[in-house]
Amino acid sequence: MSTPERDLIVGGQAVIEGVMMRTPNAYAIAVRKPDGTIVNTAARLPKWSDKYPILKLPVLRGGAVLVQSMGLGIKALNYSANEAFVEIEDARTENVKVALSPAVIEGEGDFAGLTGAVPGLIPVPTQKRSRDELKKGTTAAAAGSIVFALIFNILLFVAAPLLLTNALFIAAGWAAAPQAVSSTAPVPAADGSPTVTEAAPVPWYENAWSNVRWYLHPVRPSVAFNLIDGLIRMTFFLIMIVTFSLLKDIRRVFEYHGAEHKTVFTWEAGLPLTVENARPQPRQHPRCGTSFLMVVMIVAIVLFSVIKFDSLVLNFLIRLALMPVVAGISYEIIRLSAKKESSWIFKMMTRPGVWLQNITTQEPDDQQLEVAIEALKESLKLEPKLELQPGEPLPAPLS
Repeated sequence: MSTPERDLIVGGQAVIEGVMMRTPNAYAIAVRKPDGTIVNTAARLPKWSDKYPILKLPVLRGGAVLVQSMGLGIKALNYSANEAFVEIEDARTENVKVALSPAVIEGEGDFAGLTGAVPGLIPVPTQKRSRDELKKGTTAAAAGSIVFALIFNILLFVAAPLLLTNALFIAAGWAAAPQAVSSTAPVPAADGSPTVTEAAPVPWYENAWSNVRWYLHPVRPSVAFNLIDGLIRMTFFLIMIVTFSLLKDIRRVFEYHGAEHKTVFTWEAGLPLTVENARPQPRQHPRCGTSFLMVVMIVAIVLFSVIKFDSLVLNFLIRLALMPVVAGISYEIIRLSAKKESSWIFKMMTRPGVWLQNITTQEPDDQQLEVAIEALKESLKLEPKLELQPGEPLPAPLS
């Protein structure tokens, strides 16, 4: 094989009792069912850039990969839930049951932290659905999951940090605050003259609303403002990760996350994809999505400091509008840094994420490694540059 290793960069995402692996042109999902058997599904990825050449341009290609990856992550979670969950014995069997599941396990790959699942919660089914519905990929359930995830993330990671930072700057006196509102209102004299004779207390709800308006008096974002905004956003993410890690079922997902990383390391080392070769590999991967949270945060701080308004609503809307731009620029930075993984810049950027992976990855068992390996093998079979025949051994990537 003459395929360069970098052309065969692989990544993935931990799902419910399984792993989704993604190669440049294909993906595969492998899941272990309750009876112990492993099932999988695989398909080639559509090339949006071939249909729309404009998506090959820098920055724009990052936004396209983000959208495609979000949809793929949701599809993988739905498939895994459909295969891993046993149908619940309930009198209301006609109803579609859903459970909230974390989508915080980003995978490493061509888009690092932005190609995996969206941080937050998404609804996944706890009852089986027909395979035809799953293959469509554009079902109402999948669309609803994406909408739910977007709304949840916008509220938690965009709106809440912006409002809290604004209130903090007003309370601390770091920005010009409006005049204080009196808790009493003047009462005119009995003859109707404007002379004030006494003061009547303002109703509590009016006083509360006045206080809210005072704290939310628009502050024009500065670098310091956006830095604190980013730190609050990161704090929310860390709290969510740590909270999820305390749940038994989520720890299973974290173990599959570790299995995914070990399998990727095995492939990158040029070793045969076996459990024995994957077992001793590290479970913290420098290209995992958590390693590039810092890149995304820095890009956001810079952009939000350049484009700003004296309006909370406009600052909120501009943050939403710039999300694809942040994704696109981060993608380009990640692409450049991934080409020089031994450089000190790359190591500095990825170090915080590697530390965080002590939480988001756990040591997998051999059965979990077996699932991750099958997912990668099935994905590699669909790579057009490999064109593997059934039973043909997988080639090791060339350095």
